[in-house]
This record gives sequence, C-alpha cells and structure tokens, in this order.
Amino acid sequence: MVELVLAKHARGEELEQQLRWFKQQLFGKKSERRPHLEVGEGSTQLSLGEVAAEGSKDAMAASGLEDPHEVKVSRVRAHERRSEGMAEAPEEPGLRFDNSVPMKTIYVPNKEVEGLSEEECSLVTEKTTYRLAQEPASYVVLRIVRQVVKRKDTAELLCPPAPPSVLEKSYADVSLLAGLLIDKFRYHLPLYRQHQRMKAAGIDVSRSSLSNWAHRAIDLLDPIYTAQLHSIMHSKVLAMDETPIRAGRKAKGKMRTAYFWPIYGDKDEVAFPYAPSRAHDHAEEILGEFCGTFITDGYGAYDRYAARHDDVVHAQCWVHTRRGFVKAEDVEPERSAKAIAMIGKFYAVEEELRRNGLEGEAKLAVRGERSKPLVAEFFEWIEAELARAALLPQNPFTKAARYALQRKQELEVFLANPDVPLDTNHLERALRPIPLGRKNWLFCWTEVGAMQVGQIQSLITTCVLHDIDPYTYLVDVLQRVGTHPMSRIAELTPRLWKTNFADQPMRSAIYRAPP
Repeated sequence: MVELVLAKHARGEELEQQLRWFKQQLFGKKSERRPHLEVGEGSTQLSLGEVAAEGSKDAMAASGLEDPHEVKVSRVRAHERRSEGMAEAPEEPGLRFDNSVPMKTIYVPNKEVEGLSEEECSLVTEKTTYRLAQEPASYVVLRIVRQVVKRKDTAELLCPPAPPSVLEKSYADVSLLAGLLIDKFRYHLPLYRQHQRMKAAGIDVSRSSLSNWAHRAIDLLDPIYTAQLHSIMHSKVLAMDETPIRAGRKAKGKMRTAYFWPIYGDKDEVAFPYAPSRAHDHAEEILGEFCGTFITDGYGAYDRYAARHDDVVHAQCWVHTRRGFVKAEDVEPERSAKAIAMIGKFYAVEEELRRNGLEGEAKLAVRGERSKPLVAEFFEWIEAELARAALLPQNPFTKAARYALQRKQELEVFLANPDVPLDTNHLERALRPIPLGRKNWLFCWTEVGAMQVGQIQSLITTCVLHDIDPYTYLVDVLQRVGTHPMSRIAELTPRLWKTNFADQPMRSAIYRAPP
C-alpha cells in the first residue's frame, strides 16, 4: 500500500513537472542565459542608481572568477560600429549605406524665387535631406541585340553568338537564378510568394518554371557541395547534430519526418547531409571513416559510432548538460542554481581565453590550471548530492545529475585538447536557417528536394560564416562551374573561392547593359 502511494506521488510530481514545462514553452521565457552573478548580496552588478563601491572588488574575489587586482575593464562603444566603405548621411546620423546603394537626386523648386533673374537673387548654398526609399520588386528584361552583317567580298553572313546561358534552353539569367535561391533559402521566401511578387511586377512566369530553375541551378552546385563536405570530414575537430524536416509524402495530407545531420568543420565550413530518419546507422554512413574528435549532444548514435572506431574521440556539449539543471530549477531551485553557477565558471575562463587571444598550448595550460579543478569540483559535488539527498529517480535534478555523470569522460575532453570547444553552440547558430525555413516554406514535397535544400543551405551558410555575399558568390560559381576543372572543384567552395576569385567575381550581363 505504501509503495502504491509513493508511486502515485512520484507520478503526480512528474505530471506537474511536465505541466510546468508546457506552460514555460507557451508563455514563459525560453532563454537559458544567466549573468555570472545575480543582483543582490555579494554581487558586482549595480542596480538602478547605485554607485560602484570599493566592496565590489571583494565581491569579485569571492566569486572566484578572477583576481580582483587583475580585473580588466573593456569599454564598448554602443551603436558606432561602421563597416568599411560605409557612408553616413550628415543630416540623418542614423542612415548609413555603402557605395553600392544607388542614389537618385531630387531638386525641390523654390516657388518664392520663381520669375526672379540672376541679378535679383544669388545662390548661397544647398541644404540636403536624405530619405531611404524602396521600389517594388525590380525585374529587368535584358534585350540582347546581335547584328547580322554580310561581307560583300564573300557574301558570308556574320553574327556573334548569344551570351552563354547557365541553364541550357532557358531564358533565366544567372542573376535571376541567384536571386531565387537567395530569396528562398537565406530570406525564407517560398517560391509561390516570389511568383506572386513577379506577377505584381508585371512578369508572367509559371510557378513550375521557378521550381525547375531552382532545382537545375542547385544540381550544378552539387560537385561544390560534395567538395565542401569532403573538406569538413578531414577536420581534426568537428561538431555534429540533427534537426528534423518534413520531406516526402507519407499519406494524403501527411508528410514524412526526415532529418538533416549538420556538420561543422574546423575551417568554419558547414554541411547539411540529409537522411530519411534519425536512425543510428545514418550517423555511421555520414561520418564514414572520420578520424579525429567530434563534439555532439547526448544522442546515443554518436556513442555507438565512437565505440566502433578506435581512432575517434567523442566529446560532449556542456550546454546540453547545463540544460537539464535549467529544467530542474522549479523543483530544486537551490541545487540547480548552484550547478548552473559552477558550470558558468567554466565559461568565465573560456571568455578570458578568448579575450586574451590564447590558443594551442597556452590555452591548454590555462584550462589545466583553472578549468580542470572546477570540473573536478563540479562532478564531486553532484556525486555527493545524489548520495546525500533522498531524491526520486524521476526528479529532474536527479536526471540532470545522472546525465552529467554518465558523460563525465566525454565532457572532460576539452581539458586535453585546446581545439575542442565547451559546446556545440557554434553549430546550433549555423543551423538556424533550417528551423526558420520550416516556419516559412514548411516542407519539401520530395526527398530529392530536401537533399537539395541541404546542399544550397550548406553553401549559403558557409558564405555567411566567411563574410561573403552569397548573391555575388552564386552569380560567379553558377557561371564558372561548367568550365572549371573537376580536379580543382574545391577551389569553388566558399572558403577557397574567397581567396581565388572574390577580388574579381564574374558578374551578370545586367551589370554590363547600358541604363
């Protein structure tokens, strides 16, 4: 009878915890960010109107983050960052634009001096006002004229060939193809909305043509994507995750759930391989014969892969470990807050390493001196808490603590390798276009379409990581890929393209046409 009561009580607590989670997802704050110290006793964060006191140094020393005599203050100038070549309108300080933005000048007539001669008035100066304006979606029809000339001596008709087209027997210019891909996959504007915009601009093109052009253009980019994936798989350290996508028709009105398995290499390159499910075998297929260190979340497919390959080191993400304690805050606020604060100290050390620009052995030495004792203290503390406190197995804090202890070896890998980050946040930031796309174009009608989404997103996202304009890149490589030697196709991946071709990219004919 007692066991039945305890079981019902445990089940009730579990359901209450699930209800709190659902309420948090619907109405609560989803961010997991925390300041190093909360405002209150012993805090260095000032409240509104508070003046910094000498005691703040003592508080910093008590926090264990840094020596109070070595505290470095970094000043950030707010809202004054300006890109190279950026101009600023003198009359509107908030309006900034570079030299590529077209400008139209409008002269406002002065009705008060109409009819007066130059002897009756003179120009003193001009006052200029700037306004940022927008025209409706702008499309241009290129009318390409080729003269046919007859030689009188030979009666031969001479006519220059038409400019080459990226897609054979297509009237779509390369600028339109690049624009379609950028609008859909970077700005998440589905093709049917682009079709509506074209129609509003007076262009009559079928939606099937837009879809066909997009598919054919991505097909041309497939060798470049393959070369980039090959480069990523030769990384010494890579991060891997998985994210769902609806692809392929399951039944009438229902789509299958498939997955991208995004991979982030150590050269800031990203690939989004597609797989029809989240089965463990897909991780094996995608990673293949990878040799090195890879960092992931706690999904079992990665443990299985690491167990089968002796030359692979598996590291795991501290953010996913921390997330369990964040979820346990409502049930065990004090214990969870302490665990989160202890993990925060690891990140304080990493922030100092980034600020000081330390890499390699110097970075490893600081991690060994400062982070290693903090990690050991963290695991000793959660082991003691689990042994001392009478917590049920279903308790969220218990689950979070056991999650961390079961992955202790993987979580400590960063202490032995300076190139291993604490988490996979850099990968999760890079894969954001996938969930954003799901909220806009919703699904892929076929699995082939899903594979192509992964290919084009790989190139566009890598362009963004390397500070390359994706439109300029696509206009260039779509024209170049057909004649570029296949043995040197890696030169067209965004990372190498920036070095080889970014200074003089190939342009569309629209830039050569007279206004």
